[in-house]
Amino acid sequence: MTQHVPTRQLRFFMTAVAPCPYLPGMTERKVFANLPFSDGAHVNDELTHAGFRRSQNIAYRPACETCDACVSVRILAHEFRFSRGQRKALARNDDLSRDLVEAEATQEQFALLKRYLAHRHPGGGMTDMTWGDYMAMVEDTAVRTHLIEYRLPSTDEGPGDLVAVTLADLLSDGLSMVYSFYDPDLVKRSLGVFAILDHVRQAQAVRLPYVYLGYWVQGSPKMDYKARFRPMEVLKPLGWTRVD
Repeated sequence: MTQHVPTRQLRFFMTAVAPCPYLPGMTERKVFANLPFSDGAHVNDELTHAGFRRSQNIAYRPACETCDACVSVRILAHEFRFSRGQRKALARNDDLSRDLVEAEATQEQFALLKRYLAHRHPGGGMTDMTWGDYMAMVEDTAVRTHLIEYRLPSTDEGPGDLVAVTLADLLSDGLSMVYSFYDPDLVKRSLGVFAILDHVRQAQAVRLPYVYLGYWVQGSPKMDYKARFRPMEVLKPLGWTRVD
C-alpha cells in the first residue's frame, strides 16, 4: 500500500554524507523536514507510517545512496504474546512504579541520561548533550508526546530512585518509542527490554495495534535486539510487510 506523505506542508532537505554509526566502513545520509506547529500531530502520524522518525520538531529517514540496511519496524501489539523469557523480564521489574508525565525535562532525568550515555554509548553523538539539548529533545515538539518514568519502590524518605525513562509519541494507530534510557548498573533487570514490553502492554490495554521501534539495522549489534519482538512488520517499498 502506498504511504501518503503530506508534502504540500513540508520542505525536505538532505544532510551531508557522514560515517554510518551502525555499520563500519559505510556512510549515511538522511532526508528531513520540519514538522509544522499547526498540524504537527497529524503530519507526524503520516510521516511515521512512511518510515520517518521524529527528533524534536524534525522528521527524518535514511536516504543512503549505496545501502538500504535501515528498515522501519513496528511490533504487532494486538497479536503479541509474551514469551517465557519476556514474562520473566516483566516479573523482574514488577516492583517498579510507572508514571506517565508531561513532556517536561527534569535534572533527575538528565543525570540518568548522562550516566546511561557514558556507559552504553561512550563517544557517541549524544555524549556531549547539554541540559539545553535535553530540554529541547523532550519539550520542543508540536505532537502528542509524553514521558514514562520508572522508579524503584518508595521509602519513608520519599519516592524511589528513577531507573528508566521513555519518551514516546501517541499516534493514531500506536505508540512510537522516540528514545529510552535507563540505569546502566541494573543489568539484571533488562530495563531496555522491559521498557519495550511495557509499551506493548500499554498499547494492548488501549487497543492500539502497533508499537513503533524506529529502525532495525540487520547485522548491527546495536540494533539486533529489535528482531526479538515478533510478530512485527518491516516497511518495504510496497508497504508494511509482516515478519513472524
